[in-house]
Amino acid sequence: MAGRSKSGDRDDNVTISFGAKFARSDQFKSVFREGMALVEAAATYLDGDGRKEARKLRPPHSLAYATESMRLTTRLMQLASWLLIRRAVSEGELTPEQAVEEQRKIKLPVIGSEQLRGELGSLPPRLRELIEQSVKLQERVIRLDQMLGHELLPAAGGADHPLKTQLSRLRAAFGKESE
Repeated sequence: MAGRSKSGDRDDNVTISFGAKFARSDQFKSVFREGMALVEAAATYLDGDGRKEARKLRPPHSLAYATESMRLTTRLMQLASWLLIRRAVSEGELTPEQAVEEQRKIKLPVIGSEQLRGELGSLPPRLRELIEQSVKLQERVIRLDQMLGHELLPAAGGADHPLKTQLSRLRAAFGKESE
């Protein structure tokens, strides 16, 4: 993107990196603080009150608790990784190229693909609240990632859908190579 020189004249040789500028912005700092606070709140809950509440649950609710708490933890670790990578770039700890490589390891879903399930109603209210907050944060981070031009980069060496390989193996095993 072309910028302007100090005199106000157009300077076509100046490129402004939206990603670098964004990572130093108050908006990013706010998202970063919110994300890290959510990670801390979830860890505190899951190690404390959440553990106590989980012991009181009976199947199938105890299984739903275990599944959703694992999904919550995974989602928050992915979000924290994304936030830390963006901050590392703004602080000069990573080059933009290194950041792209690191971000390839992060599995952010497509917006709207992670829907809250019906079984959440049986979970403790605080866990449901943390899940909802994490999904909202995830949607914001995905939009930010798209604005930065990363568009949910595929993992290195694997642009195919994760199920494609498994379906191919099943078709081969059962003699249905074509489809």
